Amino acid sequence: MEKEKIKYLELLAREYPTKQLACREMINLNAILNLPKGTEHFMSDLHGEYEAFCHIINNCAGVIKEKIDRIFAEQLSGQERRELCTLIYYPKEKLNALEEERILTEDWYKLNLQNLIAVAKDVSSKYTRSKVRKAMPEEFAYIIDELLHMQVDEDNNQIEYHRQIIETIIHIKIADEFIVALAEVIKRLAVDHLHIVGDIYDRGAQPDKIMDLLMEYHSFDIQWGNHDVLWMGAACGIEACIATVVRNNLRYRNIEVLESGYGISLRTLVLFAEQQYGAEDVMDAASQAISVILFKLEGQIIGRHPEYQMDERRLLEKIDFDKGTVMIEGKEYVMKRKDFPTVDRRSPYELTKEEADVMSDLRQSFLNSEKLHRHVQFLCQKGSMYKCYNDNLMYHGCIPLDEQGNFEGIEIGDRIYKGKAYLDYADWVVRKVCQDTATRSEEDFIWYLWAGQRSPLSGRRIKTFEKMYLTDREPMVEERNPYYDNYHKEYICNMILREFGLFSNMSHIINGHTPVKVSAGEVPVRANGKLIIIDGGFCKAYHQKTGIAGYTLIYSSHGMRLQEHQPFESIKKVLEENKDIESTTDIFETEENRIRVKDTDIGKKIQEQIADLQMLLEHYDYLI
Repeated sequence: MEKEKIKYLELLAREYPTKQLACREMINLNAILNLPKGTEHFMSDLHGEYEAFCHIINNCAGVIKEKIDRIFAEQLSGQERRELCTLIYYPKEKLNALEEERILTEDWYKLNLQNLIAVAKDVSSKYTRSKVRKAMPEEFAYIIDELLHMQVDEDNNQIEYHRQIIETIIHIKIADEFIVALAEVIKRLAVDHLHIVGDIYDRGAQPDKIMDLLMEYHSFDIQWGNHDVLWMGAACGIEACIATVVRNNLRYRNIEVLESGYGISLRTLVLFAEQQYGAEDVMDAASQAISVILFKLEGQIIGRHPEYQMDERRLLEKIDFDKGTVMIEGKEYVMKRKDFPTVDRRSPYELTKEEADVMSDLRQSFLNSEKLHRHVQFLCQKGSMYKCYNDNLMYHGCIPLDEQGNFEGIEIGDRIYKGKAYLDYADWVVRKVCQDTATRSEEDFIWYLWAGQRSPLSGRRIKTFEKMYLTDREPMVEERNPYYDNYHKEYICNMILREFGLFSNMSHIINGHTPVKVSAGEVPVRANGKLIIIDGGFCKAYHQKTGIAGYTLIYSSHGMRLQEHQPFESIKKVLEENKDIESTTDIFETEENRIRVKDTDIGKKIQEQIADLQMLLEHYDYLI
């Protein structure tokens, strides 16, 4: 054997110092390979809608309700099943409410502990005992493990043993804590892994709370969206990103996430805006002020980067301030307003001293927000531009294409980046910015990822200026990258999958970013099932546009299905009325044979481990 292989086997032999231990591990790993795969959930475009996201995390996108309806169809009424669901979703809050109603009797505890154990048995049935133990809180792991392995045909001694465990839990008054622990185990095992396919930030008011929740979640990954990268750039002090973030939050009247969530003060901006643009509506004045600053900063970036091919976006220089018109692509348009007191006609993209002071103050606020930096570093650690996982490809925006359906990219230095190489380059730049090792040009590229038509996160020509200042709708149309005209074609999707090394017939592209207008007849599953759009308009601002309130894609050992969610009222309604979010299921891909662990990425690693152990056993005597 090669020396390197011998050294590796010698190290492996230290981990398994006897043949028996190596054999035992091989038996265990082979058994794991034949278990059903864990359930994955996919969500995208959360846009700060914390309460709805929190509830879907707690009800596991309706999976808990489905299991309870199936398990207790004959034993519990509809109302009783809804009560049990709410107890699992929000155990602490529900127990407090029931305590106030004086419902928590010994009989109630016995019945509900038994019911919770039955649900926990069901969700744990496809995992190893070891994995289930790891999902339990340490202080209750032994007791929960014993109760999960009660058998229906136990002898009298075992029945008495398990009955005594439950009675003691109630007697020593730890039943509430035990119920909370059981509920958390159920939710953790119902969803093995969560994928967030971009856009946690903007529009909704509480993206910071979503980040706090995710930081406590047991297993997940994130594919960055354009809004996420925008916030990452802002947190790292990139002024064009800061101005865009502030403008977005003023536009959606969501300044609480800045001021209360992240401690970022807008005072200097507001005072400046009142002086320059009047104070009839302070938020409108502040929006006007930061927008003009943004157009200047964008103009500077575009001027530094002709490779972005965005000169048509430098519109300040095309305004006729006397007539109140602007020239766009050879056509003159009348503007709604023409008060640009800080724009120098000779140097329209130069910030005034006061504007520079505003940006300096905002930049320091973003740089000094400890909570924001904690979230952004976590976003960098857990996120990426794309992910290949169990033969599926996930990305938020698009893979830029030209009109003929070929990969199109961007020229940076002496290289043109296209396809996978383009996303790898973007991923590398984002990480450099987060590590504070980026050049100014690389920082500019973060803004381009947010706004560029050939950006894999944007994929459209953003018309911020036109929407703000014009009444004519024609120039407001945001041209999209040809990707969005081609992703309905199966061969295009297969071309993209192959580019990322995925050749299985069962591979899919899972995409966010563009809301599916269900009310207009659009469908999320496209290209003969090769591409699935999972942006169903989670954000309240999109509900009317899509006709629904988001999707959760569920990939279990039985296949793939989409949960289509209706608008969520409130957690308060759930607690008071057991009013769950309404979801409907669309099963669009069912496997004839259950998908096993051996068919997954983890399974491939386990098979490599088994091969190594086999080699160790074959050479064990030689090594010793």
